[in-house]
Amino acid sequence: MDIKPRIHPDPEEPPRRTRMPIHHALEWAPHENIEDVLTPLVKVFMTQNAYIRVCAHAGSDLDNEVGGWMAGKYCYDATLQQQFLVIDTILAAPYTNHGAAHLTFTSDSQIALFEFLEHYHPDKQLVGWYHTHPRMGVFFSSWDEWLHKNFFPKPWQVALVVEPFTAAGGFFIRQKNNKLDTRSYFGFYELINHEKKSKVFWKNLKPKLDLTNPEMEVLVI
Repeated sequence: MDIKPRIHPDPEEPPRRTRMPIHHALEWAPHENIEDVLTPLVKVFMTQNAYIRVCAHAGSDLDNEVGGWMAGKYCYDATLQQQFLVIDTILAAPYTNHGAAHLTFTSDSQIALFEFLEHYHPDKQLVGWYHTHPRMGVFFSSWDEWLHKNFFPKPWQVALVVEPFTAAGGFFIRQKNNKLDTRSYFGFYELINHEKKSKVFWKNLKPKLDLTNPEMEVLVI
């Protein structure tokens, strides 16, 4: 991907201090729970609407890579002493050059995305980016790693890789030592709406039901 740096980058902002919405979310984890070995710097919470928008964009082309940005809030729970993200806005990148194994964000893509974010969502932060690997699996290539390091350098910014053909996805998150393990991906917390019904259908993740929390009697398909 060819991404141009922003002319006027945002200054570093401290996280918003708020409670982690753990009791209103369903945790999805890889079948092999890597958090027993790795410690992610942030936990990722994603609204159902954002998840659906990512999946819809990912499924719009099963032959070529597509991608975009994720926006929301960078937060800190002082009680739990935990940083976390809330992803609630998905910005599909326009003006891209893409193929079966590549995706290029052009300078026009950058300008359009920044202008849209500033005009329509001025209260939100760029918390990461996403792209697809159709028919290739969920992994982070050396090029993905270079892009993430150079254009999403804040320790709490994350990357999501989606494999739409087999219905799989996972987040690549820096650890507390600021290192990024490109071989392992994390799951996320799905923010459940009033219907108490999960929308997640990725086959490589499993729900971690909290039987002690009566608020989370969720229907999992």
